[in-house]
Amino acid sequence: MQPLNSDGSVYSESQTFVRTGLIGFMGPGALVFVCGTRDGLMQVSGRKHNTDDIIATVLAVEPMKFVYRGRIAVFSIKVLRDDRICVIAEQRPDCTEEESFQWMSRVLQAVDSIHQVGIYCLSLVPPNALPKTPLGGIHLPEVKRRFLEGSLHPANVLMCPHTCVTNLPKPREVHLEIGPASVMVGNIVQGNRLAVAQGRELGSNADEPMSMGENDFTRKYQFISEILKWRAVTTPDHNMYTLLNNKGCEASSVTCLGLHKRAERVASLLLERGKLNTGDHVALIYPPGIDLICAFYGCLYIGVVPVTIRPPHPQNLQTTLPTVRMIVDVSKSAIILSTGPVIKLLKSKEASNVVDMKSWPLIIDTDDLPKKKLTSIYRAPTPEMIAYLDFSVSTTGMLAGIKMSHAAATSLCRSLKLACELYPSRHIALCLDPYCGLGFVLWTLNSVYSGHHSILIPPSEVEVNPALWLTAVSMYKIRDTFCSYGVMELCTKGLGTGINALKQRGVNLACVRTCVIVAEERPRVSLTNSFSKLFSSLGLSPRAVSTSFGCRVNVALCLQGASSPDPTTVYVDMRALRNDRVTLVERGAPHSLCLMESGKLLPGVKVIIANPETRGHCGDTNLGEIWVQAPHNASGYFTVYGEDGLQNDHFNARLTTGDTSQVYARTGYLGFLRRTESVQADGELHDAIFVVGALDETIMLRGMRYHPIDIENSVLRCHKKIAECAIFTWTNLLVVVVELDGNENEALDLVPLVTNVVLEEHQMIVGVVVVVDPGVVPINSRGEKQRMHLRDGFLADQLDPIYVAYNM
Repeated sequence: MQPLNSDGSVYSESQTFVRTGLIGFMGPGALVFVCGTRDGLMQVSGRKHNTDDIIATVLAVEPMKFVYRGRIAVFSIKVLRDDRICVIAEQRPDCTEEESFQWMSRVLQAVDSIHQVGIYCLSLVPPNALPKTPLGGIHLPEVKRRFLEGSLHPANVLMCPHTCVTNLPKPREVHLEIGPASVMVGNIVQGNRLAVAQGRELGSNADEPMSMGENDFTRKYQFISEILKWRAVTTPDHNMYTLLNNKGCEASSVTCLGLHKRAERVASLLLERGKLNTGDHVALIYPPGIDLICAFYGCLYIGVVPVTIRPPHPQNLQTTLPTVRMIVDVSKSAIILSTGPVIKLLKSKEASNVVDMKSWPLIIDTDDLPKKKLTSIYRAPTPEMIAYLDFSVSTTGMLAGIKMSHAAATSLCRSLKLACELYPSRHIALCLDPYCGLGFVLWTLNSVYSGHHSILIPPSEVEVNPALWLTAVSMYKIRDTFCSYGVMELCTKGLGTGINALKQRGVNLACVRTCVIVAEERPRVSLTNSFSKLFSSLGLSPRAVSTSFGCRVNVALCLQGASSPDPTTVYVDMRALRNDRVTLVERGAPHSLCLMESGKLLPGVKVIIANPETRGHCGDTNLGEIWVQAPHNASGYFTVYGEDGLQNDHFNARLTTGDTSQVYARTGYLGFLRRTESVQADGELHDAIFVVGALDETIMLRGMRYHPIDIENSVLRCHKKIAECAIFTWTNLLVVVVELDGNENEALDLVPLVTNVVLEEHQMIVGVVVVVDPGVVPINSRGEKQRMHLRDGFLADQLDPIYVAYNM
């Protein structure tokens, strides 16, 4: 080597030098003072620190009691554009956890006071756990590699991101003086299209492609109960429903006339034993099946309002029974209809330990029905009267019940009929729960309205036999099938190694034209792609798999219909999304997020994007709340105390800019619209709707909006042993709960990795990392995480965690 002078010239032409890698300085009398090595130099926030100096300070804090001298590794890792100091030491075997944390706290204070630098991670490992070099020293690169990949298995970890991360982005400034009108003018000046889209016209019933008999009928009847009676007269032997068991065999089936007669017998039983008044509420607690459908129409036949409720799980009464009880109470149900096994469970000793059995309303068993015929079927005075109540627990733990009128129910069925081209000759396979939302409509109402044959496959049977749904689709040569994300996940995980066996059994999915996932959330792109890729070898077309979207105010906004363009996928900048802006980027770009559209808007549906705070009309480049206008919107929330303010706000919203005369329902979901190059059947360009997430789940931090699912996806990618993850906030701290699918000694490996990835990708500091066993994160029937239930469990100390790390 030839050193250079300060002006860049060579120090000596005749002399060459060898680099030692040591760092030092010259003293008086030609003495050389060595301070450390070049490899041990760390630069943090513009200042250089030597690992040997840090080690000396650590050893100065009572070393003989807690750690082994010479068995300490100090290195830096790059997190959020700066080096962060990590200290790993081997602790003595007789040291308790409390003593270890006291010692670590003193080390942090010593390093901070002497070196004016914060330690990012201080970790203690068992004796002889650090990898060694051939000469017996610490193999520093190997220690760092194991730390970053999560295979060091520490005994104690203390992360200090709050104290040593000082380069977080500045908070976003919200300019309150800029009103919604100014934003709208800005969009117009910039040439941005205002975010509005509309499905095809619903038209009159006469426009539907039916036989003349059906046209006359749909003009005449406006109630789903009258439609069933009409079908029982005109096509009595037409098979309407078939229920499959877990072996793929027919468990039961019912024709139009059979359904009508069984509904009449349920109605007679209610009149005989219930002593009900018109408009009373009746809880239907049935397992998924034909009995539920018969009970529903039995209620409509005598003018009472049915409320479908999922039965409690026999193995999990402690959690599921209180929800059943709450819906019965909140809905003010006068009577409970159910089957013998469910009633036995409700009255069991185990159930009495959870809820007060004596306070249940009258419970009627419908297994033995009287063979009586109704003299007349009730007809509501107007189609705007309530047909049924739909209750669902949201991901935030809120129980929300909506009122669905007769007019809304038939309008939704007509919209689905047009979108999916449903006729009496068609066969549809349903593999989803029938208790709320679009799942309930498809299971209970749609076949009666359109006359098609529905093959019912309860998701609980797919848990027993993952191949059941796809085998049934192949066997019946189904063109259109509907499922949930939970079912799709069961198939993807349960059949990953069984594709060849399915091929040998002759399973062929080439017949499938549309496979629609019924969801109330952002489309899960990775799961959808995994499912499509896995079953493409069985003939499943990737373009057949799509998603729908519904919410409480409107159970079906959009759905990939029979003649819809292929689902669109876009990549958006996640940083812009946090500021409520939509910026399209290329695939693979830094901070890019893949989003898939939620299907085509149903006939009769109009949506706009509005600012949730100012209620101003947004442009195509803005993220805002999805507002919907449709004849099948719910009539309002069903609340115990008549909170009309909430109802008016959600169901009678008006824009503050643009057309202020139109009334919309607020979905509570954030999203955006994007005009695509695809051409619809009517020749117009297709407007794709992209759902980003629920408004009440977003986390506002430093003026920016974060969506939990984005942070959770980052955490899931950071370590192969993380099975599931959920986040929530607690007193301004971000809490990350991760399920460990591995040995308990690997739990502490996750703490630094989770903290790193959230800091690096989202610029957020994790306050608490909770490591739990698999299955602790609560998932509802739609496959959505119940983050608020998890939060309640954490605060009540009910999670039984493997480890809880409080970051400093």
